[in-house]
Amino acid sequence: MSVLRRIVMVRHGETEGQSSVRFHGSADVRLNDEGRAQLREAARKMKTEVFDLVASSPLQRAWEGARIVSGGAPVRLYPEFREVHFGHWEGLTAEEIEASDPVLYRDWQAGAAGFEYPGGELREAFRARVASGLDALLASGAKSVLLVSHKGVIRTIGERLLDGPLSEGPELGGIVSVSRGADGRWHEGRRGSNPPGLEE
Repeated sequence: MSVLRRIVMVRHGETEGQSSVRFHGSADVRLNDEGRAQLREAARKMKTEVFDLVASSPLQRAWEGARIVSGGAPVRLYPEFREVHFGHWEGLTAEEIEASDPVLYRDWQAGAAGFEYPGGELREAFRARVASGLDALLASGAKSVLLVSHKGVIRTIGERLLDGPLSEGPELGGIVSVSRGADGRWHEGRRGSNPPGLEE
């Protein structure tokens, strides 16, 4: 049985490719100065935290973020934690997607059954890939893990562990903590035991 009891997940910060408004999945865009500042703030909120393992997506906006948040600790890269490939929508804003592909855009926004990103990674394949990475974390022997990755990855891990969606986000540079209780069930947060600001 896995000894993992806690995963603190941090979304990478803002990028040179404007990840705040553009959909960069497989594109390997770099953090910009704003993004580095967001991650330094995340590090400040977690300054009392101790992790057995620091993990990251192999995309540079994530692994650079992991180095910032962890204070330069060794980072283990997991290819399973790359963001989903958005296909023909890579690098576009929501407005650009709606203008160029209004029917699929409506299906996407409505959560239509069977929706897939045009020319992109199948969502079921993405979920299976992330689940494989999560299984590797569970088998790592670590009790406490810091993972710096992407919004879709963090939400997918949350849904898998919690059997339902995360309460929100995360925004760029945002922190999500999930913990496993004595009953073996995972829950969001640490039930009041987080340092101040960790669950903001």
